Amino acid sequence: MEWSAMVYILLVVFTVGFALCIRNREYVPMHVKGAYGPGEYPGFCREQARNLVAETGIYILLAGVSACRIAVGNDYWVYRDNFKLIMQERHVSSELGFNLIVRLIQTIFGYDKYLPVFGFFSLLTVFFFVKALHDQAEDYAPALFLLLTNGYYFNSLNSVRYYLALAIALYAAKYVLRGDYAKFILWVLAGAIFHKTILLVIPVYLVAAYLAKTGFRKWHLLIAVPGGALLVFGQDLIRKILFRIYPFYEASAFDNGRLSYINILKCLCVLALCVITYKSTIKDHFTNRFYFILQLFGLIVFCCGGFIPEASRIAYYMVAFQVFLLPGVLLRMKKGWFKTLCTVGIIAAYGGYFFVMLYRMYDVNIRLLPYLNWIFN
Repeated sequence: MEWSAMVYILLVVFTVGFALCIRNREYVPMHVKGAYGPGEYPGFCREQARNLVAETGIYILLAGVSACRIAVGNDYWVYRDNFKLIMQERHVSSELGFNLIVRLIQTIFGYDKYLPVFGFFSLLTVFFFVKALHDQAEDYAPALFLLLTNGYYFNSLNSVRYYLALAIALYAAKYVLRGDYAKFILWVLAGAIFHKTILLVIPVYLVAAYLAKTGFRKWHLLIAVPGGALLVFGQDLIRKILFRIYPFYEASAFDNGRLSYINILKCLCVLALCVITYKSTIKDHFTNRFYFILQLFGLIVFCCGGFIPEASRIAYYMVAFQVFLLPGVLLRMKKGWFKTLCTVGIIAAYGGYFFVMLYRMYDVNIRLLPYLNWIFN
């Protein structure tokens, strides 16, 4: 591992250091419900000002590393070629909204000026990541740590369109929790102009919210059993539908039928912790129940969706909420040796996963390292 990997390591250290200054638990309920109750003062206090300064520092660091990159990511030059094709009004597989923004930026800055394009989408993606943390992360520092060490931020240096859609999905989930389904759907539709897969979250998040409110009922099996049968016996039908939308995935390197065992293991461990502590951390907390059910859905996709190209990308729309669920569970656990053990275990597990991920970033199919930027390189 060469020196540029320190950019990512120090980025985690400094941003989490800023996050330790943020006290967000008191404000998350107000951010989610979007209104102040009787006796609640909507003013701007010193603690909120400190939070804002720290969050601004986090945004600047994350957006700066992302926006200043050059030749980072296995699809960097593929995107650059697509930018040129868009300006030539030739066919590309990306969505209309993405194409229009690329065309607008290159109209302003000039043909083949790809750095402003990458910079714009970096600023936008990081904004939605940080805004989602601001609105939903009761314990900000652990949530940011999990967002970084899980790779969601770092992988956004690749797959630009998809991770922007994922960031929008994380942000839009607060409207499901609020019960403002119209705004939720509008935000998802906005995300769909960058990546169509985000449309899947409309039924998934709404079903998860419904189950979080009502709990599981016996009659739900009447729906679950046919759904499970479709995943097992209807794979050819599902593939035909998918390839009508994304024909270039058929027989591609992504169409390999592999299961993500590490993601399955992460889901199982998260769900096991939630089940063990269910009464104190999940049962009486609607948001945690919502995140918990999404983990169940994600596990099903990981286990049964190997026939779907890039199934992990579908599952990430669900399992990414680990960044809110795990800190929320730890906050509500009783103090004692078990909570300490879980806290240390989570830090060690995700920290270890991050360092393994760093080594994998040199792979030709990932190429997030070495890190280069247009300022010094």
